[in-house]
Amino acid sequence: MSFFGKKGSCHETPTVSSTGAKKVALVGNPNVGKSVLFNALTGAYVTVSNYPGTSVEVSRGTTAINGEEFEIIDTPGMYSILPITEEERVAREILLTERPHLVLHVLDARNLERMLPMTLQLIEAELPVVLVVNIMDEAARMGLEIDIRLLSQRLGIPVIGAATAKKVGLPEIRAAIAGFTASTVAPFGYSRLMESDIAAISGCLKGEYILSRKSLALLLLQGDDEVAELVRDSEGDGFAQVETAVKEKRFERRESFHLDLSMERKSIVKKVLDGAFRTPQKRVVTLAERISRLTVRPATGIPLLLIVLYFGLYQFVGVFGAGTLVDFLEGKGFEEHFNPWITGLVKGNVPWPVIQELFVGEYGIITLGFRYAVGIILPIVATFFLFFSVLEDSGYFPRLALLVDRVFKTMGLTGRAVIPMVLGFGCDTMATMVTRTLETVRERVIATVLLALAIPCSAQLGVIMSLLSQSPRALLVWSLCLFGIFLLVGLLAAKVLPGDTPMFYMEIPPMRLPQFSNVLTKTYTRMQWYFMEILPLFILASVLLWLGKITNFFEKMINVMTPVMASLGLPKESAVAFIFGFFRRDYGAAGLYDLQSKGLMSPRQLTVAAVTLTLFIPCVAQFLIMKKERGWKVAIGIGLFVSTFAFGTGWVLNRFLLLTNIV
Repeated sequence: MSFFGKKGSCHETPTVSSTGAKKVALVGNPNVGKSVLFNALTGAYVTVSNYPGTSVEVSRGTTAINGEEFEIIDTPGMYSILPITEEERVAREILLTERPHLVLHVLDARNLERMLPMTLQLIEAELPVVLVVNIMDEAARMGLEIDIRLLSQRLGIPVIGAATAKKVGLPEIRAAIAGFTASTVAPFGYSRLMESDIAAISGCLKGEYILSRKSLALLLLQGDDEVAELVRDSEGDGFAQVETAVKEKRFERRESFHLDLSMERKSIVKKVLDGAFRTPQKRVVTLAERISRLTVRPATGIPLLLIVLYFGLYQFVGVFGAGTLVDFLEGKGFEEHFNPWITGLVKGNVPWPVIQELFVGEYGIITLGFRYAVGIILPIVATFFLFFSVLEDSGYFPRLALLVDRVFKTMGLTGRAVIPMVLGFGCDTMATMVTRTLETVRERVIATVLLALAIPCSAQLGVIMSLLSQSPRALLVWSLCLFGIFLLVGLLAAKVLPGDTPMFYMEIPPMRLPQFSNVLTKTYTRMQWYFMEILPLFILASVLLWLGKITNFFEKMINVMTPVMASLGLPKESAVAFIFGFFRRDYGAAGLYDLQSKGLMSPRQLTVAAVTLTLFIPCVAQFLIMKKERGWKVAIGIGLFVSTFAFGTGWVLNRFLLLTNIV
């Protein structure tokens, strides 16, 4: 990484994007409202991509203010300029190599004292900073009083009070972006001893840097190896003097430097907040806080989670999305009206039967691929992402992470893994990419295995829940099988894979009523991504199935799988659903939907097929993402393990159901 410029100074002209737009970076701790502010400034039209050379995603969008265009960058969460995690390294890389026109530091008004030390670091680094004190509405409900003007005077930078989820403070933020001018030197300092140590290092620095020399000296004294390497490149022969000075000071303060620096920054923050931040004598406990406490206590949190899953996943996604909406779109829209019309149109204009089959045959692009994507998958995915966005905007997910942390630790994970796990119920492909936010490689591998095996995507989940809802016992057997296998495989993976479970910490945003505009924006963005990803794959699957049919390869595959289906107690035709499932999990579930509609499967067979198909090999898209994130060996290993485990479980379950006659 290259953090420093060979030419210029710390006040060097900021860079602009490829379109000529000035860059604005949003920085701050996780869960302080950066993404809400980002969406409010940019709307739904954004790009999300890996930062070069890393697996960390960065969102970028544009906004126009007073006729001038700005590129907004939503950086990963960071707690300090001194990076620990890969996300923090990427956030610092953006600040220092892209040299934004403005840095918006977003923090939580309820946690000013804890988050302001990072503001001090940004100021002393002489970066162009504006402080956004967010979540002011919740702070006011708690009886907290913040004097924004006095805070701005003491910090020497513009400070804006905001509640971005409710669009409060947005005009002031937009005005600050458009009218920002560089601030002066930091109006605060450290003790005489600390300043002496800093001067001993900064006085040795002769090159020109993007960061202030004071900030560089502190990073060197804190043992920042990346900064040390880059200062070596910049100073050349003069680095020996810098290195000697750093070693001397670190040796002198070897037992207390980090603690002293932390305590001095806390002391500065207390002086800044004296009179500017007032707490009530008797702290006000709001209704949202009471609900928040209920969600993280096992005695109340688990029942609340079951209620959320019942009404959200089962009733809204399963019954309404996969039942009512699918029946209307797929049944009335496609089967009764669209398919007969398009079939007649194609056959009337295309004279070759083989080409007719490609578009409107049994595996036709339109009558199968497009019908599955729009008639069956789209309504289920739409209802799931709507449900997911409501939970996300309410602030429920961080509390769910705290609730499940203890259980997840037994599987080598932390509560942080709840985000990709829940997102997996929407799309396992997307969730596999999100596993990169987990701290260790061990966690990422375990999470990838569990996503590939026991987490059905929303479309697959919706179709299967709709099919099994007619038999409550079948639905219960399916649910218990998946839950038991999730825990069993997680426990075994934690035992087999070497390594320790990392510490878990997470910022807790306020509980609030979801904002309608935020929910719609998030749902639309995810729907757009998902549909653009699945439609080409559905078309490709239809073409491959058509090729398989006309070459008889498809029939041969069914014949090869017939003994396997028989060992599971399933009819020969069910092999079609498993072949479909290789292209897309939801494609396979839709295949079961067709078989059940034709009356080819009993409740017992449907239960066995549903469990086996849910556990079956990841779809092509998920497998390719696994290969990209984990490498070929791990991806192939997971694929083989999942397939073997799925059919083994199906065989055992079929024997069990035959003996007990539960279903």
